[in-house]
Amino acid sequence: MRRREFVISAGAALSAASALSASMGAALAQETPPATSSETPAPQAETQPPKPFGFEDVAAMARDLAAKAYEYRDAELVGTFGGLSYDQYRGIRFRRDRDPWAGSGDFALDLLPPGAIFHEPVDISLVDNGVVIPVKFDPHMFDFDPAHFPEGVDYETLGDMGWSGFRIRAPLNRPDVMDEVAVFQGASYFRAVARGTLYGLSARGLAIGTGSPEGEEFPLFRGFWIHKPGERDRSVLIHALLDSRSVSGAFEFLITPGAETLFDTKVALFPRQDMSNVGIAPLTSMYWFGPTDRSRVDDYRSAVHDSDGLQMLTGGEQRLWRVLSGHSTLQSSAFMDTDPLGFGLAQRARDFDSYQDAEARYERRPSAWIAPQDGWGKGTVNLIEIPVENEFNDNIVSFWQPAEPLRAGQRYDFNYVLSFAADPPDSAPISRVVETMAGQAVNNSSARSYVVDFDLRLFGAEDPEPVIRASAGRIEHAYLLRLPEQRRMRLAFDYLPEGAKLADLSAVLNGPEGPLSETWIARWTRE
Repeated sequence: MRRREFVISAGAALSAASALSASMGAALAQETPPATSSETPAPQAETQPPKPFGFEDVAAMARDLAAKAYEYRDAELVGTFGGLSYDQYRGIRFRRDRDPWAGSGDFALDLLPPGAIFHEPVDISLVDNGVVIPVKFDPHMFDFDPAHFPEGVDYETLGDMGWSGFRIRAPLNRPDVMDEVAVFQGASYFRAVARGTLYGLSARGLAIGTGSPEGEEFPLFRGFWIHKPGERDRSVLIHALLDSRSVSGAFEFLITPGAETLFDTKVALFPRQDMSNVGIAPLTSMYWFGPTDRSRVDDYRSAVHDSDGLQMLTGGEQRLWRVLSGHSTLQSSAFMDTDPLGFGLAQRARDFDSYQDAEARYERRPSAWIAPQDGWGKGTVNLIEIPVENEFNDNIVSFWQPAEPLRAGQRYDFNYVLSFAADPPDSAPISRVVETMAGQAVNNSSARSYVVDFDLRLFGAEDPEPVIRASAGRIEHAYLLRLPEQRRMRLAFDYLPEGAKLADLSAVLNGPEGPLSETWIARWTRE
C-alpha cells in the first residue's frame, strides 16, 4: 500500500473545551442548594480533577469491542471528496493556521482528509491535560489547489466523513523548519523518518494472515487520542484503538524524533477468535531488484529498494542478515527463536552510486528496528517476499509470530521500542555484510556464483574460516579475498542446485573462539 499522512483545529478544540467547562459548571450549580441567610453555608466538597485519559482506557474500549461482532465502517465520500484522483488528493492541503498546537512548543499537527484510497473514517481526539476533546471533520480546515479544483469546493454537501489520519511535524533537520516526522494513515499503517532520512518503509499495528492462502486481513486504527505536548516536551504521546474481524486492540506510542526516531510502544490485544497466523510488530517495505537479481530487470538503475535485508539479533545473541531478493513466486521464511532481542528491515547500501536515482534517493531511506522490552517467549521472525514488477507497491513484510495461537477472550500484551534510523541500533564489534552479488557462474551455466562482502576492519592479520551451507544442492570453489582499498573481506563461492527448486544458503566467518561475522543468509529459487 502507499504511504500515509494527517491534521486538526484549534478553534474546535477551544470551543469544545469551553463547552465542557460550562456544562460541568452548570451541573455543579444545579446540584448545590442555595444557602439562606439563617443557615450556615454547608462546606463545599472539593471538585476532583478528571482522571487523565490513558492506555488502560483504550484497552477497556478494545475489550468491549472484542465482546461484540465486528462492524466495518466506511465513509460515503461525496461532493468534492468523491472520486478523487491521486493528483487531486495531493492538491488538498491542511491549513497551517488551523494547527491546534501552533506556538505551543516544538511540535505541529496536521489532520488528513478522506479521499482517493482513504475511505475508512478515523475518529480523532485531542487530549489536553488529561481531558479528551473530539475533533469533528471540517473541510474548511483545508486549502484546495485551484489547478485541481477549478470549480471550487462544494462545502454544503460535505458532512462528517471523518478524518483519514494525521501527520506530526518537528524541527528535525533544522531548528527553523517543521519537518514531517511521522504519518498515520490507511488501515493500521504508519511511517516515520529520522534526521537526514526520507520516507521509505512503513510499520503497522498488526498483520493477520500475511502470505497465507486464505488471504490477508487488514486491521484498522479506528480512533486516535493525540496528547498535546508541553512546551518543553521532546516526545508526543498517542493512543490508538485497533479493530478487525478477528481482534481488537489498544496501542500506545511515545514518539521521540531525532537522529534515531523512537516509538516506545505498548500493545494489548483482545482476540474475537483463536488466531494462529498473527504478526506482532510488523514492518512493510519494498524490494524490486538489486545486485543479486539485476539480470531480470531492464532498468538504468543499479538497484531499487527501500530495504535490502532482514537483520536479526536472536535471544541467544546470534546476529543474522537475511538478504532480500526478487522472486517469481511468493516466498515465506520463518526463523525460530525464543525471546528475540531485536529484528528489523534495514537499508545498508548508503551510496548514491548504489542506485543512481536522483529523484527517489533510495540511499536515504531509513531502517526500522524492533526491540522487545519483555520476554516474547517462543515463536518465529517471519519474512514474506511477494513478487512485483515495479517499485510502486510494498512487497516485503517482517513480523514476530508467537508459537502458540492467541485465544479468543484473552488479553495479550506486547511492549517494544520501534526505531527509525539510518542503521539499526546494534554496535556489537562483529563484521557485518556490506553487499551481496550473484549471477550465473562463468564456467558452469548450471551453477550460480555468489559474492558476499563483509566489513574488513574487524578482522586481524589471520584470515577467518568460512563456513558455508546449503539446505539443498552443493557448494563449490569457495575462497576469501581481502580488498584493503574497499575495506572489504570478500567471500565467493558457486552454488549448484542439482535438481533443487529452492534452497536456503548461509555463510559465516569464524575465528578460533567463534564467529567473527554475522551469519549471512539468502534464498535461492529456480526461476
